[in-house]
Amino acid sequence: MIRYFIPFIVLALALASCKDTKSERIRAAVKSQLSLYPESALQDIYKNFFQDYFGPGHIVGDTASAGAYLDRELASFEQAAGPYYEPAGYNGNFFRVNLSLIKEGIISRDAFFDAFLRSVSNIQIITLEEWEREWQEIDSVIHTMNLTLAGYEQERAKIFSLLEQGNYVAHHSEPFSKAYDPHYRIIGREIFQKEIRPLLPR
Repeated sequence: MIRYFIPFIVLALALASCKDTKSERIRAAVKSQLSLYPESALQDIYKNFFQDYFGPGHIVGDTASAGAYLDRELASFEQAAGPYYEPAGYNGNFFRVNLSLIKEGIISRDAFFDAFLRSVSNIQIITLEEWEREWQEIDSVIHTMNLTLAGYEQERAKIFSLLEQGNYVAHHSEPFSKAYDPHYRIIGREIFQKEIRPLLPR
């Protein structure tokens, strides 16, 4: 499968530029996601920004179960769609790293899983109140973009309702899952850049 990196080069430059304002970086992240995944709903965009702050969104308490789940997922597909990696949100604190790297023999299953576990253990969780304020700012920028997303207003209200209830974790929307069948794990930026990025084809 031919992989593509150009959108991430563009996004990385946008994220790294000190001249870009926060709102411009948010816009760049949204545009990048929609260019790669046009079937995205607002829920999927929210998940992207959420992962920038929370990584996988959970702590792995049982590594044996997490490893068995990874093995079952690896056995469930032949090729996963999408790029080898993509930064989350507008900061790129974490990367979504495609499980195809294991399937194609670019990185070993054990090395990948170890990188994932260490990324989870290094998460610096922000409070719900801090995340709610952050999302309000992100949402206000997205709202000015006049995106034609299916069920946009309903999903927007649902996200804020869930936040008010103390529930901030989101899953991929059904249309997204059906269109792209994603298979990835969240890896911390420093671990990804030092241990995984050098293994990828130039």
